[in-house]
Amino acid sequence: MKIQTKLKAIALNTFKEAVRNKIFYLLIAFGVFFAMSSKLVSLLTIGNEAKVLKDVGLASIHFFSVLIAVFTGINLVYKEIEKKTIYNILSKPISRSSFIIGKFIGLAFTLLVALVSMAVIFFFFLFISTGELDSGILIFFLLLYMELLIITAISLLFSSFSTPILSSIFTICIYLIGETLWTFNLFKEYLKTPIDKFAAHFLYYILPNLERFNVKSAVVMKTGIGTFHVLNAVLYTAVYITAVLVLAILIFNKREFK
Repeated sequence: MKIQTKLKAIALNTFKEAVRNKIFYLLIAFGVFFAMSSKLVSLLTIGNEAKVLKDVGLASIHFFSVLIAVFTGINLVYKEIEKKTIYNILSKPISRSSFIIGKFIGLAFTLLVALVSMAVIFFFFLFISTGELDSGILIFFLLLYMELLIITAISLLFSSFSTPILSSIFTICIYLIGETLWTFNLFKEYLKTPIDKFAAHFLYYILPNLERFNVKSAVVMKTGIGTFHVLNAVLYTAVYITAVLVLAILIFNKREFK
């Protein structure tokens, strides 16, 4: 069996499992609902209606997309172990590295389907509400997808050696830190010893810098997003995901199943 065929089989099976999960549809529904409820908020707010719609709607989609990435990522590997189906999979000519990579590809495709669905609905809702089609929103969704891929890789990393509850806690904590990583530079100014400053500097570069994907304000205010910024974010995503998946594979290879 070729490695491409193995990855395709695992990815397709992962996608089918994810879309059968009721939580997946529930979170998408909530994301769409809160995005569309921005219309009500705009009616109660003094200001530009289009800006309010985009601000509240995109923030809602971002929040629920992150939840989808976290909770689908942490459950699928654990379910394979809990239901003992991992033995059937690994008894075939499928390596553990192919299993992790295949899971990631399947989850990445699942997130793409969810995000495209929400994007289409949001674009349609924005157009019928304001008559506006802002191409900058496409960049928002592209960078949001990059962020979700990093979160998914991190959730897979934790699920490769931990339980769903701990994995969700770890992943959410890393996500929150990643969104406020800029504070590490401020925090370093208050540190006294060189080793403390080195530790803060080290963590700044090891932890995911998710703030670089946050372009909602630029999209809402139409201040423009540079091509270099987008390319830099895509490159950062590729490098970070590769590093996290390699670490997940190393840990998963050493894990013993009983």
